[in-house]
Amino acid sequence: MVDRDGAFRRFVRAQANGHAGLDAEVVEAETWRDVRRHDASEAPDAILLAIDADGSGLPDIAEAAAVAPVIAVSAAGSLNLAVAAMRGGASDFLLKPVRWDNLRDAIARVRRRNVKARARKSAIAPDFDRFIGRSAVMRDVFELISRMAPSRAPVFITGESGTGKELTAEAIHARSGRTGAFVAINCAAIPRDLIESEIFGHVRGAFTGAQDDRAGAAELAHGGTLFLDEICEMDPGLQTKLLRFIQTGTIRRIGDTRTRHVDVRFVCATNRDPAREVEAGRFRADLYYRLNVLPVTLPPLRERSEDVLPLADAFLAMFSAEEGRAFTGYEPAARALLMSYDWPGNVRQLENVIRRVVVMNDGEKITAAMLALALATHGGHQARAGAHSAATAAATAHRPATIEPLWVQERRIIEAALEAFQGNVGQAAAALGISPSTIYRKKQSWPTAGAAA
Repeated sequence: MVDRDGAFRRFVRAQANGHAGLDAEVVEAETWRDVRRHDASEAPDAILLAIDADGSGLPDIAEAAAVAPVIAVSAAGSLNLAVAAMRGGASDFLLKPVRWDNLRDAIARVRRRNVKARARKSAIAPDFDRFIGRSAVMRDVFELISRMAPSRAPVFITGESGTGKELTAEAIHARSGRTGAFVAINCAAIPRDLIESEIFGHVRGAFTGAQDDRAGAAELAHGGTLFLDEICEMDPGLQTKLLRFIQTGTIRRIGDTRTRHVDVRFVCATNRDPAREVEAGRFRADLYYRLNVLPVTLPPLRERSEDVLPLADAFLAMFSAEEGRAFTGYEPAARALLMSYDWPGNVRQLENVIRRVVVMNDGEKITAAMLALALATHGGHQARAGAHSAATAAATAHRPATIEPLWVQERRIIEAALEAFQGNVGQAAAALGISPSTIYRKKQSWPTAGAAA
């Protein structure tokens, strides 16, 4: 607990010692500098870090969060301060006077996240930082990251959605030796009229709702890395201001009259073709050339198929540990299904599908039917196409070498789809990309056992 307020420290210590079930030892400090001088034998469950109304304490969050999850506490009831704390790396934000049940619940949430984090760490042995990838193309990416990381030059990451662009940016920062924070901004997720404030900050009264001075992502990343995801979505007017920032190393908060020097390493990413965006006039050419100094192109999962099964195994181990399931692997038909699908949503889609399978099922081995259902309910045309592939793979996993009549093959595929969806004709039809009436019509046309004989 880091707080100059001795009364609050005494309150927390007394409550922690007097309430059964928390089982917490409280270590106190007035400043984060005092904590750095303390040689702890092990990391704490959580760090309670006080933030003053003027923002004092915000710069300490990133460093503290590298030690343990941070619960920020403040007597200033400012939404901007809470947002800045969370953006700086805090896991939670509590307003003084803090109710004991709120603090207890916040600590419990942190402990649950710690358990899941340990499960992830024990379940996955990454091949490079947090990456799972042994293919030649990914080894080339790892080599690029290692060479680029120590440089100060901007990095421009391109690749389809779900290929790991933010993971790449984090790996570059982790290996850069920079002591400041890694701060990420998704240019596509923030409304156009707010993103300038998110990056550069603002002063009180700069616009309606600006009730306090607020540092932007650029200042929070001072000495570290500023990651601008989906940068091709950035408004052209803001592109001009970003270019000036890159050229001068200075920023000006919205409504402020003074400039501030900020030292950041720029890492940008997009799932679009930036050269086409420049040609179309949607992205400034001079900004692109400033940022595209060290390019990294991430391959889609379909181009690194040898990584599919190691990724699927890692996700299965991780989610089974998190969810308390007993899954130990995949049946052969399920592994064949994983390899036959082209994963248009890349690693993110694979991760989400495996999580859904683990949450919704129990057992020792993942079956093709479980995967078929997860793909069909994952949403979108591509997922339904994947379920179609799943049902087909499940039906043909043990296909005989002889040529069979078409109606026999159709019957096997349809019956496998119906089995995967517990007899639900509508869901099976959607997975196969046909209408329910087609299934009923096909079933009526199949020969009876006696006629077939």
